[in-house]
Amino acid sequence: MMANRDKVFRLVGLGLISLVFLSLYFYYAPGGNGQLDPDPEGIEAARLMAEAERAIFDCQQSRGIKPENNESDPNKTGLIGLESSPLTTTLGNLQAKRTATNPELAALLVHFLKKAGAGRGEVVALGASASFPSLIIASYCAARVLDLELLAIVSVGASQWGANRPEFSWLDMEECLIQHGFTRHRLLAVAWGGEDDSGKEYPEEMRIRLQSIARRLGLDFLQPGSLEQRVRQHLDLFESAAARKRIKAFINIGGSSVNLGADSSILALQPGLTRVSRIPPSHRRGLIQEMARRGVPVIHLLNIRKLAEIYGLPWDPKPLPPPGGLVFQQERRPDKTTAWLIFGGYVLSCAVWLGAAGFIRKKASRTG
Repeated sequence: MMANRDKVFRLVGLGLISLVFLSLYFYYAPGGNGQLDPDPEGIEAARLMAEAERAIFDCQQSRGIKPENNESDPNKTGLIGLESSPLTTTLGNLQAKRTATNPELAALLVHFLKKAGAGRGEVVALGASASFPSLIIASYCAARVLDLELLAIVSVGASQWGANRPEFSWLDMEECLIQHGFTRHRLLAVAWGGEDDSGKEYPEEMRIRLQSIARRLGLDFLQPGSLEQRVRQHLDLFESAAARKRIKAFINIGGSSVNLGADSSILALQPGLTRVSRIPPSHRRGLIQEMARRGVPVIHLLNIRKLAEIYGLPWDPKPLPPPGGLVFQQERRPDKTTAWLIFGGYVLSCAVWLGAAGFIRKKASRTG
């Protein structure tokens, strides 16, 4: 009977300890109940993004494209492309593309940039494919509100439902944005995208059209090469444009190979302001890892479903929430150090409890 009571005593203590440390873990896990305070700059960035979406939609209408007939774009953003086209480079998820058109993504980027330490007048670099044109626009708006110097390089290739209309590519969107006063960023150059950034899979007439728009915008298409050569080329452009200013953050949008690199560790990278734990060798290293190696904070925008889960964004909303109408969940994502500290504390606490319980049992048996 005494042995059973001792066993129950130990198990109850272990259960309480487990409950405490499990609560600690879930406090830092994605989907916590904390909320980010409303941010006036974030609200303004969301308002600007909604304005930019209207500009893109109107621009398409003015060119006779009829975006209102696009059944894949029920919210009429003008930022949802085609399932398949000559500009399509990879598969894509339609729900993720529609989720990313939410103007609140611009507010979320304001949060990320502030948390990265980017302040007024400082330089931020952006590397993107045209797979998520909405997120490029969100970055432009966030940087404008924060008075940052945004330097961008965009590849014109896009996954399904991205900016993959041959008659209305990302370059057309860029031209429309400039015409509507979105000129605070600097698009330094464009890349072809596709398998090796050569654009060799695109029809010749489309290549000629894209080159013509690029010339109107004063842009050059970057030359293809090895991954290492392309990373160096992008870095040289960013560093030259930044002059002697330090790059305070790097934003990756989409799955451009020059940004992601060729190392499988990229698959484990969490979305948002992320921690890059592995730096692969130079021949497998993309801009994300190279920036991280240099101590530049990385904002990684690719896994939109995971991003929505972490920050409480509505998935594929219809209609889109009004700008400034959403309060984000505070991220609860333990890094490896925190997770190991919690685990170590749990093991140590269990050991201390079992030792104390044994001591109490022995003392009770002597006095009894």
